[in-house]
Amino acid sequence: MRPRHPQFDKMQEETVQPAERPIEEQLAEAQAQASQHRDAMLRAMADAENARKRFQAEAANAQKYAIERFAENLLPVMDSLEAAVANLEAGPESIPTSLRDGVQLTLRQLSQALEKARVTAISPAPGERFDPHRHQAMAAVESDSEPNTIVATLQKGYQLHDRVLRPALVTVAKSASDPISDKDLD
Repeated sequence: MRPRHPQFDKMQEETVQPAERPIEEQLAEAQAQASQHRDAMLRAMADAENARKRFQAEAANAQKYAIERFAENLLPVMDSLEAAVANLEAGPESIPTSLRDGVQLTLRQLSQALEKARVTAISPAPGERFDPHRHQAMAAVESDSEPNTIVATLQKGYQLHDRVLRPALVTVAKSASDPISDKDLD
């Protein structure tokens, strides 16, 4: 058999057609596309970074306030123990000392456990300015005190870090002539 050799005589010469648009125009278009892709990439990177920061903040808040519901459930127990201690101290002397000491110890241990978990009491003093974010006005009474100040605390409130779990229930002073208005509040 005879090796086959390419036959060049039947090949046709291909001609390269010149570009329909000038090369400068094509370059400008390619640069514009590159700029658009770069901007889109930078926006995508910024969005990813913002999402990462948002997720980190949400995770930190979830960890910081993880015990919120548990702490809210313990607040009535704390109130009951405080009332029991107050009643035992005001009660008859026939109540055994061991019972008084046991209730006081339980109250102290619960208070310490809540403090370790960063649950703090909101117990405003009389004369303190009313803060609608931390206090709940149960009544407004005429008083010689400055309007919108606390006259008495009916029930302590509690907060976890900077989040109010339960506002303090208070009585607020009002002047004898003027009704309480929102303009005097902080």
